[in-house]
Order: sequence, then structure tokens, then C-alpha cells
Amino acid sequence: MTMPVSELAAITGGELLLGQESSFANGLAVDSREVEPGAAFVAFPGEHADGHDFIGAALDRGARVVVVTRDDEELLDIVRGSRHHGVAVVKVADALAAVQALAAHHRRRLSCPVVAITGSSGKTTTKDLLRSVLATRFDVVATEGNRNTELGVPLTLLNAGPSCGVVVVEIAMRGVGQIASLCEIARPTAGLVTNVGQTHIELLGSERAIAAAKGELVRAVPVEGRVFLNGDDAWSRMLSETAVAPVTYYGTGEGVDVRARDLTVDDDGHPTFTLVAPEGSVTVTLSVPGRHNAYNGSAAAAVGLYLGLSLEEVARGLAEARMSAMRMEVFESASGVTVVNDAYNANPTSMRAALRTLADIAAEGRRIAVLGDMAELGSLSELAHFRLGEYVASLNLDVLVTVGKCAARIAEGARAVGMPADVVRPCGTVEEASEVLDDTVGSGDVVLVKASRVVGLERVVEGIIKPHV
Repeated sequence: MTMPVSELAAITGGELLLGQESSFANGLAVDSREVEPGAAFVAFPGEHADGHDFIGAALDRGARVVVVTRDDEELLDIVRGSRHHGVAVVKVADALAAVQALAAHHRRRLSCPVVAITGSSGKTTTKDLLRSVLATRFDVVATEGNRNTELGVPLTLLNAGPSCGVVVVEIAMRGVGQIASLCEIARPTAGLVTNVGQTHIELLGSERAIAAAKGELVRAVPVEGRVFLNGDDAWSRMLSETAVAPVTYYGTGEGVDVRARDLTVDDDGHPTFTLVAPEGSVTVTLSVPGRHNAYNGSAAAAVGLYLGLSLEEVARGLAEARMSAMRMEVFESASGVTVVNDAYNANPTSMRAALRTLADIAAEGRRIAVLGDMAELGSLSELAHFRLGEYVASLNLDVLVTVGKCAARIAEGARAVGMPADVVRPCGTVEEASEVLDDTVGSGDVVLVKASRVVGLERVVEGIIKPHV
């Protein structure tokens, strides 16, 4: 984003309190630690951290424009006392609305394709795979970390400069209308839905309602764009009926346009398959473990082929992709324990996929599943956790450690169908689970760590890396 302060104020409905209208903002940040010289810093008010308290730090890093929601003299004195002269201060009524307005304006200036991704699970992995595929030819700007919300999507768009060849935005959904609102800002030229599952069922009540909410992306793609749907997902046909753009199906079953066929996994759990598309076929090995990632890989391939990449470029991009933190992140600790860190989020579908991956990985020692609560399942929670425990037992894993009140039902389900009680360890807290693992995990073991984000199971991973003394 590059614009004069006069334009920034007009777009946001802001009032210039200090400085010159002719001053320029080059870039935008909402975290003072991310400010680059010449950028605009937007101070977000908050209960725990107020951005206005970090204006001095932003100025020290070279901010030339400060966007605020208050105009007290103390704040203005901080700006006047800065070693950088000519800093402009613009007051707006709402910081989030201001960033969204700037992003919508910036999006209208972009001529490159914008690909939006949503779904109940697999969004981030698909985004990571697609970014790598597209990067074989294009300069790609894609969602970083968890910036898939009302603020994150605008920030991603604002990162796209003149050289950007494709923007990839991941869009989360917390309720009806959210995806539609973000699509009004992002104006996607292509939309991809990974699947429809039980995530957020507590908020929306049914899978049909979840599918309808995901369908907001499908309906937002214009007739000259393209929609990409999982051909093996039961809700995709319903979603396709709402699309005005042509639909491409991807997946592993018969009758899809881009298919992952002849799937195998190696001892590390990495899938290899034959990618079959109208352009031909090619052998693909994914950089991320998990046979379920054949869906995410074929999705990324379908978009890449649509945007003109060759099969060879697609295969290379999939093989070289790097995943975001805590998404099927595999590493070996100093003590020889292989950790599969998938602690960022969880739902029944993604839990089963991760557990199947654990079962596929060759282990010199034991396979240990550390599973925490799955959030936002509403009335389905007890049954979903219990049935997940039944699934754990069916995989013949060696040890099950559960963390949390809901996850205790996973332990009950596993015991109910025959998993020995002495290898099932329900824990109430992360700290208790870490103590159990200190006494359990040894060299050669493979440990899967997975739960909804609120559980904070990354602390278990830290405990495996640095066991308690």
C-alpha cells in the first residue's frame, strides 16, 4: 500500500490531526514490531494491549503516518517529540473499519488473480501447498500465520505490491455472513472449499448451516472466475448449485477433474500419488505427511493448473512446500523422539486424519497419541470424543494420553473397545500430561500432539523437547 495521507484520510473517513496531507504512507502495520520505515502504523485499542501505548516504538522504527482512534494531547506530544519530523496523525472512528476500507481500496488497484480458501479443515495446509506451487512461477503473497480473520485478510491484501503475481487468502468462518463480508473486501477471482465438517457446529447448529456459510465464498466468485470443490465431499454438489462460475472438482475418487490416484505412503508418512488431470499425469510426492493431504495436494494442483502452470511445476511445488507452524510439523528431539506437532486446531475429521498418519509412520519404539479437547462441537461433543477414542483403539497405537475434560471421553471410548487400560492415560491439564510423558516417552518413539488451539498443547511439545527434571 502506497498513498498520500490525504487519500488515506479520505478512504478511512479520518481527520488529519497533525502533519501534512502530502506525506506518503508506504506500507501498513498494526504491530509496532512490524513497522518498516515510511509505513503507516494503526493503533488498535484493546483491553490487554492498547496500540496507542506503542506509538513511540512505531515512530522509533520509522513510521511516518500514525492512525489513531483518540486525540489526547499526550499522544500528540509523543509524535511531536519524535526524532522523525513531519509525521502525520490521522484520527478514525474505528481502526478495524479503517484497515478494511484501505484493503478494499487497495484490492481494486490489483490486477493479479486472488485465490480465496475456506473449509472446515485443511485450509492452512492447502494454502501452504498452493503458495509453494504458485511460487514456481509467480511472485506470491499469501496469508501468514493465523491471519485469516476480519483483520488478517485485509492485512494480507495490503501486502500485495506491483510485482505480485497471485494473492492467496485463507478465510476463516466464525458465523453466518463473515465469509461474505471478507469476500467483499478480497473480491476473489477463484474460490476453493476444502471440505465441510463439524467445526463450528456449536455456533451454526448443523452441517447444512456450515455448508451454507462456506458457500458464501462459492457465491462470491464471479462468472469469469473459477470455483474448486472437493469431489469426494458430500456437500460439494449442493455448493456447486449456488456457483455462477465454472466448477472444477478435485480429490481421490472417480469422476473428478484433478485426481490423486494410486496413493502410497512411505515410512515417514509422506504420500506419493499419480496426479491425473486433463493436461496429463505426473508423479507427486508431498513434503507434508498424511495420506489425507492427497486432497489438499490435488486442490493446490487444480488451482495451479487453472492458472497456467505445467504439471512439472505443480509437482515440484508440492514436493518443496513448507508448512506453517503446528500443522503436521515433524521433527526429532535431541533425545531421539519424533514429534508430529499438529497442535494448532482440531475437529473430528482432522483428528482422524492425523491419527491415521501416526499409524502410517514407521517407529522404532512406540506410537503415542496425545489428544486434547475438540472445541465448538456443541451437543455432539461427548459422542464425537467417544467415537474418536474408538478409532484410536482400532489403529493399535501403543499409548493414548488425553488432556482436558472433553478429551477424557476419548479415553473412555478407547477403553470401551478394548484398548488396555494401562496404556490409556487421561489427564486434566497440560502440566499433568507433560509429567506423564516425562515418564513414558523414550528414544525411537513417535508422538502425535493434537487438540483445538484453546488447549495449548504446544506446551506439551515444549516439554518433550526439554523434559522436566
